[in-house]
Amino acid sequence: MTHTVHPYAHRLGIIRDWKSRWFAADSKSYRENILVDETIRRFLMKRLRGTYTSTIEIERSANELRVTISTARPGLVIGRSGENSVKLRTELTSVVHKVAPKDHRTIKLDINEIRQPETDAAVVAYMVAEGLEKRMPFRRVLKQTIEKVIAAREVEGVRIAVSGRLGGAEMSRKEELKKGRIPLQTFRADIDFAHEKAYLPYGVIGIKVWIFRGNVYQDKKTPVRMSETAPARS
Repeated sequence: MTHTVHPYAHRLGIIRDWKSRWFAADSKSYRENILVDETIRRFLMKRLRGTYTSTIEIERSANELRVTISTARPGLVIGRSGENSVKLRTELTSVVHKVAPKDHRTIKLDINEIRQPETDAAVVAYMVAEGLEKRMPFRRVLKQTIEKVIAAREVEGVRIAVSGRLGGAEMSRKEELKKGRIPLQTFRADIDFAHEKAYLPYGVIGIKVWIFRGNVYQDKKTPVRMSETAPARS
């Protein structure tokens, strides 16, 4: 039997790095760090919904806990003169101290901007969710989003799947659209994957997005389009 593997986990150590980077001396601190990481991610994804937040990376040192947020709308996260980011850091500190009261690391918050939102699967998934929550027809949302994503220069393939009570139907079903190619079994293929939920009056619609951004080679560590690697024909 074959197994469905997460496209991110499938490439860890090859072209991907871990989203949580730290070292635990014993099993007790390991369990506590895992719990804190999960709490931070749940809190931020709920708190920053609507700001097109993509990835949340966590790093620990002896006396510092650094949280890096990648978002397509950094202005909404930072706020005027940085007041939103200060408030967010305060809330994050109280949340962490509730889970791990003995952890006295200083929490630092870094906010990175996503230059091309159309090439990020998490941002695209939220775009689809936003369209569905505005009660737009799901086929139109899928078609418009795929056209917008495939127009980006770095993107070679995109696939979007939605499942649930589509169009308010009594029976749930799954629909998907695909353009280009998605080589899921190729380790050097830079495939970004994300899933999101659209909350509608008649139920929750699940959304999955795969975006293929070219191949990554060990010597370059940058995505390479197939047209650039193909040998010239005489």
